Amino acid sequence: MKSPSEEDWTRLDKAVAGTVVRPGESGFGAVSLPFNRRFAATVPAGVVSVASVVDVQRAIAWARELGVGVAVRGGGHSYAGYSVGPGLVIDLGPLNTVSANASTGLVTAGGGASMSDVYAAIEPCEMAFALGNGATVGIGGLTLGGGVGATSRVHGITADALVATTLVTADGEVLRCSADENPDLFWACRGGGGGNFGVNVSFTFQAQPVTDCATYVLLWHMEDAEKVFSVVQRTMRSAPDAFAARVGVSTTGPDAVVSCIGQHLGSAASLKEVLDPILSVAEPFRTMINDRTYWQAKNDLLHETAAGAFAARTSVLTQPLSEDAIDAMLAMVRRWPGGGNPDGGGAALFSWGGAINRVPAGDTAFPHRDAMFLLSMDTSWAERDSREVVDANLGWLAELADTMAPYGGDRSYLNFTDPDLKSWRTAYYGDNYPRLAEIKRRVDPDGFFTFEQGIGS
Repeated sequence: MKSPSEEDWTRLDKAVAGTVVRPGESGFGAVSLPFNRRFAATVPAGVVSVASVVDVQRAIAWARELGVGVAVRGGGHSYAGYSVGPGLVIDLGPLNTVSANASTGLVTAGGGASMSDVYAAIEPCEMAFALGNGATVGIGGLTLGGGVGATSRVHGITADALVATTLVTADGEVLRCSADENPDLFWACRGGGGGNFGVNVSFTFQAQPVTDCATYVLLWHMEDAEKVFSVVQRTMRSAPDAFAARVGVSTTGPDAVVSCIGQHLGSAASLKEVLDPILSVAEPFRTMINDRTYWQAKNDLLHETAAGAFAARTSVLTQPLSEDAIDAMLAMVRRWPGGGNPDGGGAALFSWGGAINRVPAGDTAFPHRDAMFLLSMDTSWAERDSREVVDANLGWLAELADTMAPYGGDRSYLNFTDPDLKSWRTAYYGDNYPRLAEIKRRVDPDGFFTFEQGIGS
């Protein structure tokens, strides 16, 4: 990759209405640091925070002319650090305007809009679609990777609500993509991943009216883990689509907590009926079940992670984990090697199915349309931790994933990107990968948009 001269950077700065910052300059860290500090050593040569679609076009033209690699940054939350790179980062953060039309249900968000931006626009309209529960997560990455939230069993994935997206291609062309315009590219943008086909500068979604609902938080000690995991899985077999659950076990070393957290698109009274088998098998040491407005529920489920470094592995499950699988998983969690990050390590099952599975696997690039759960396994450490601690955590996670492999499938969730995953093409995309690769060759024949797990790489 060519190293641009000072004159080159000055030329870019003059060409765009947005801002260009370099290492050491004020504001550089805010737009260049990866969310996952595991990849903090990756320092861009420069960041352009674009103020318009024209800025995106000019940044791409500049990078192509000089042979500079490009990374696209929306919310910056890529688990694998793909929101930054050693060349030019195109920061979409300023493109964060969101408009919502209560009469049509259409919501249009700029490519740099965050969850908080989207929620602020849709709440006055009393409408929503499946969204994430991290305030700073970008709408672009969430949508392009599929997007699964607490209401997905009713509303489908985030990408299912997408009706149009506009992107800037590698040759600077601005393309609107929908079922009627550039339909192949529209298909690819619903689960094919960000940064592969161009820079998505806007997204339009079809929202649905919201209703009041209920949320719950149930916590147990580790000795109840086997019973809780088993009964939650059995409950999900017959639970209504309105019910969503995340059952997990997390440890920080000396302590471990088992939790079941979720949302129900119904009353607290009806939620208690669904939860009764779970509450009966073992008494939680903490129980919260409350009627909520949709917006209160969104706040209840808001998740923020501690700063630091982490790694995650996932497995898409079509069947519940067996008792042997649960025992093996819990035995591994008890062996977590420790680290300085208060997030610790652990494993969790997210309830999928429902409306997610009522879309054929080939209708969008998101292939996981037969899943019952997503198994997520994760570990974390502090930036100050030694190399030995880091290696121990990564080794533990790899062993946990290997331990669980016989009980699950060989598929993974793209939005929990795993840079250590070797079989990522089939794991993320299944039978949809060949079509994605063909679209990539057509829209970006020179492979301008490229990264380690990029389509076509």
